[in-house]
Amino acid sequence: MSQTSPRLSAVLPPLICGTATFNNQYNPDAYALPTTAIVHEALSLGVRAFDTSPYYGPAEDLLGTALNTPFVHQNFPRRDYFLLTKVGRISGDEFDYSATWTRHSIQRSLERLHTDYLDVVYCHDVEFVLPEEVLTAVKELRRLRDESGLVKYVGISGYPVTTLCELAEMILEQTGEPLDIVMSYANFTLQNTRLASVALPRLRAAGVDVVPNASVLGMGLLRRKGVPIGAQGDFHPSPKELRTAIQTASDWSDAQDIKDKRIEKVAIRWAFENWMRDGACVGSRGDPASGIPWIRERIERYGGNKLGVSVMGVSNTEELHETMRVWRSILDGLDDGEKTAVDSGRGANDRVWSLQRQKEVQILATGIRKVLGDWVDHAWSSPAPGFVNKRSAPTVPAPLPTPAASPDQLPKQASFKEVSAVRPMTQI
Repeated sequence: MSQTSPRLSAVLPPLICGTATFNNQYNPDAYALPTTAIVHEALSLGVRAFDTSPYYGPAEDLLGTALNTPFVHQNFPRRDYFLLTKVGRISGDEFDYSATWTRHSIQRSLERLHTDYLDVVYCHDVEFVLPEEVLTAVKELRRLRDESGLVKYVGISGYPVTTLCELAEMILEQTGEPLDIVMSYANFTLQNTRLASVALPRLRAAGVDVVPNASVLGMGLLRRKGVPIGAQGDFHPSPKELRTAIQTASDWSDAQDIKDKRIEKVAIRWAFENWMRDGACVGSRGDPASGIPWIRERIERYGGNKLGVSVMGVSNTEELHETMRVWRSILDGLDDGEKTAVDSGRGANDRVWSLQRQKEVQILATGIRKVLGDWVDHAWSSPAPGFVNKRSAPTVPAPLPTPAASPDQLPKQASFKEVSAVRPMTQI
């Protein structure tokens, strides 16, 4: 077996649009979300990668519906955006990492996403199964990669960073080939930075190429109004005491004499900005969605600075625009940020503002972490004590209903120029 060329770190965009929010876990009705408008607007703003999973309810179907439109077909060739999905997790207490189910899951994802291949496939939430089960799935994904090209890059995802490290090390030892990518979530946030302090040295030693940081709000924990409550109720695994500590920290931040001090605004910028730097060693050189036109071949041929990879999650276009304003402001504050700001049309003053905002966020972040005290770097148990995988034998589930077009779509025949003519963004 041989790894895909070029390496994933040469081409993967450092900003990925996650679709876990296209799900009733985070929202009362996923089908009521403007998912097509979100995907179209993300592409128009330069986002070139989308992360999803069969476990995220209708997310794969909704993403596939958004991509299978004249607007996307006419303006964004398939090779110009990346699709990342997962195998293995079926429900909250069902996992199947068998070769048979892995093949079924891949075929189903290809159909839902209306594509001939998947750029990245993770084994989903690997802490819930035995190491040998993970190894079986990884080997099958690599076989599909080598024999059919249905999969380009293979990785694992999950919550406990020590488990991710142990599995990455085991797979390298057992197969002689490192994982292309390992994604962790809620482990590089204002509250918990174990992805950098604990996992990063071991994952690099295990030869892992790319390590994305997902769920920068800790699955919604770092919000002024608390964890999100969707149609499935309170799903969040955090203990009550940690939630109370977060609320206390949020109240402290609100009391500071600094503009834009809401804890979620601080948390998003702090995580993006710091992982962009701290995660650069396991980052990527793809299109950074800076607002400057980008050519894939230029990156592959000449290289560029690697940036730590982050996954954002949004539920409407307003959240998307706000997140993109933050992301681009961070890019303006990098060492070459003045050129980025000028070339993108934002202007040199945006770099000055970015550097000032960086200082403000650092002051607030330091104070928030001080208030959290012993809850800094706390990680909840995953799986919970007593967990039992209820999956006994592979079965093929009934298909989800085909989603109708989501509300608030962009005009059917809107041209790329029309939707990409976005006015200069107001900084936050």
